[in-house]
Amino acid sequence: MRRMRREPPEARIELNPLIDLMTFLLTFFIYAVVMMVRVDMVPMELKQFASGKPAKPLPAATISLDLTGAIYFNKDKVTIDEVAEKVKAAKQADPTTIVYLAVANGQGTMDRAPLMQDLWDRLKDLGVAVNLVGKPKETSAKP
Repeated sequence: MRRMRREPPEARIELNPLIDLMTFLLTFFIYAVVMMVRVDMVPMELKQFASGKPAKPLPAATISLDLTGAIYFNKDKVTIDEVAEKVKAAKQADPTTIVYLAVANGQGTMDRAPLMQDLWDRLKDLGVAVNLVGKPKETSAKP
């Protein structure tokens, strides 16, 4: 009896299943990215109510410190001794007043750190919460 020798089949890679798999993965990731959109970013028109009133912004007092070390209270130039009195008067007029402290960005003609510390200490003694104002940090996209 003779035995027939069969040659083993050659190993090969079928492309059709790979193409199907890649299409499935691409569809899945596109769908996942679409579902990642935050709800608060979706534009929509809100219904208007006849009984509604527009929201009133809280009153604010702004203390600005420029590059020369000059202090401004609501755009009026003041001395450091007058700031506490002005803030106290604004808080007595309306207790919901929010105090903002803005410091100009850049190299100034004088060291503003001791001035800012003195200003901060005077406002702290009044028991007033001071909010620092600045530009948001720019985020750079890394490639």
